[in-house]
Amino acid sequence: MKNKIFTTLLIIIFFIIFLVFYKGLENSNIYSPNLNVEKSIPLFEAKILGENKKINSKDIFVENEFYLVNIWASWCVPCRDEHPFLMNLSKQKNIKIIGINYKDKNKDAIKFLKELNSPYQTVLSDFDGTIAIEWGAYGVPETFLIYDKKIIKKFIGPLNQNSLFELKKLTQ
Repeated sequence: MKNKIFTTLLIIIFFIIFLVFYKGLENSNIYSPNLNVEKSIPLFEAKILGENKKINSKDIFVENEFYLVNIWASWCVPCRDEHPFLMNLSKQKNIKIIGINYKDKNKDAIKFLKELNSPYQTVLSDFDGTIAIEWGAYGVPETFLIYDKKIIKKFIGPLNQNSLFELKKLTQ
């Protein structure tokens, strides 16, 4: 008799635990960032890659112009994959591409750009990753479309043919 009560109680407890976990799985709490938030670009100061000269973000971005800020690194495989798309975009006259080299060695970043050519008008060094954090980047590569000193579109991950099409459409 005690054995039947214990077994029944154990089955009921497992069933309740199963229901709790099952209901928890139905309730998705996955965070996905908003990629279309229009917010002002962060103010920062950074060294130009390969130079000992610092530049302020106020001196880079001008109103009424499109900029593409690409956060990349030489050790990043997806950055290498997206590079041809950046080279394609660099041929557009109405958009200026700014590179932010993330947690990389200067010599490795310069070698990367010499090997693949540089699509960037300016390349800034972000040795410790603080500039990328100020931009709200989650990793590399990430790309931000800027107009009137405001971020109008964010691309997480490597650029591809679809993002290239979308960028060209947004910058017309």
